[in-house]
Amino acid sequence: MNAGLMRGMTVVRGWMIVVVALLGGAEGWGGAKAWGASPEETIAGAARRVVKLYGAGGVRGLEAYQTGILVSPGGHIVTVLSTVLDSDSIDCVLDDGRRYPATLLGADPRRELAVLSIAGEDLPCYELPPPDQLPTDPAEGVVPVARVAPGSRVFALSNLFGVAVGDERVSAQHGVVSAVVPLEARRGAHEAPYRGDVYILDCTTSNPGSAGGALVDWRGRLVGMLGKELRATATGVWLNYALPIDEVARGYRGVLGTGPDAEAASPDPDTLPYDVTLLGVVLVSDLLDKTPPFVESIRDGSVAAGAGLRPDDLLVAVNGRSVASRSAVQQRLAALADGDPVRLTVIRDGGIVECDLGPKPLAGRRP
Repeated sequence: MNAGLMRGMTVVRGWMIVVVALLGGAEGWGGAKAWGASPEETIAGAARRVVKLYGAGGVRGLEAYQTGILVSPGGHIVTVLSTVLDSDSIDCVLDDGRRYPATLLGADPRRELAVLSIAGEDLPCYELPPPDQLPTDPAEGVVPVARVAPGSRVFALSNLFGVAVGDERVSAQHGVVSAVVPLEARRGAHEAPYRGDVYILDCTTSNPGSAGGALVDWRGRLVGMLGKELRATATGVWLNYALPIDEVARGYRGVLGTGPDAEAASPDPDTLPYDVTLLGVVLVSDLLDKTPPFVESIRDGSVAAGAGLRPDDLLVAVNGRSVASRSAVQQRLAALADGDPVRLTVIRDGGIVECDLGPKPLAGRRP
């Protein structure tokens, strides 16, 4: 190659570098920067929008910490619905070390997503995709703007193993989206209620504390939220996966839209809980107050059996009002008058099933 051509190529390459550097300062969708930011800059920018959460737990298999993502400058946080949030006092620590008490606004039991709030102002945050960028039916083959394709390089940011406790930055893992597939997973004997698409990752994100962390692409754009520890139904291996950001946005807006009906953490203390066994339903025993209301078994010949309820169903609504825990189911039923119709909405095999149990039994309250 002659010297003139080599000088020309050098000039062209230098020009391209200048252009990329200029683009690197422009803000893009979702708080992301345009092409040109280094991996270090991308991680630093994303970490400012990730928080550390501390709550209930502290015994084997029940860690007292996880991760969350700031999605509004006023302090809304999306995270995974878990036993960590089963506490009257949830501590939120920002990237710069500031601490805030967090309040549970509500939960989406199907996506196992929770929304918290802290009393912050002008906080660094991600902007979730607006409704007009979310397809009404993913089965139609419409790919949301926020989705990334298999093979895309990503960063997973989370407080794995609880390493960051103050102003230390959360941990960052580099990986690739291996596949986009429907989730078929379980925790213990119970199937995960969500059966929509998830990103399968080639990096280990099923560590304690990782749940609720941010999955960002190399531009720093938020593309997903790290899921909780689950095993694949078919193989039993731990899954490393993330909920796509369009599903996170749907869950977040659903929680805000349902208001107090989605808040299962504040039952009426003046109402005695209803004994659901009177309907023939045996729920999974409460380990903590916010244990999801899975059906353990159905009594033969009961109204629940006649209505078609099955073991492993997940109750998500009583007479159209959202419930996210066993205690919430008991309180919703207790609020009904004796003889009122009882309709339970459950998730079964990823679908929504309505069950009409008829009138509420008369002797429906504990002495």
